[in-house]
Amino acid sequence: QVPLVESGGGLGQPGGSLRLSCAVPGSTASFNDIGWYRQAPGKERELVATINSSGRTNYADSVKGRFTVSKDNAKSTIYLQMNALKREDTAVYYCYGRIWNSHYWGQGTQVTVSS
Repeated sequence: QVPLVESGGGLGQPGGSLRLSCAVPGSTASFNDIGWYRQAPGKERELVATINSSGRTNYADSVKGRFTVSKDNAKSTIYLQMNALKREDTAVYYCYGRIWNSHYWGQGTQVTVSS
């Protein structure tokens, strides 16, 4: 098992910002892909954003231009900067990592966007 530990969730206002962090064991450079998924009540888990070992990023259309995924190999941490929050961003956000054919998930952190 590879423990991925999220932090930074909570309550955000529409139009506001939040930043999520995910601490990984070892180095983020060990992962082929690493990033974030989310699951809203009654919906399936969906990709939010990932970044691969080359630094290439991939975003869901719903968050493009608002969210930014990044990683700090020295700190073994990845981030999700969420700006211009919308109520529909409310969900449990999961840190995700892939090392070849093995997939790893964090426990999730709740993000609620409400005024």
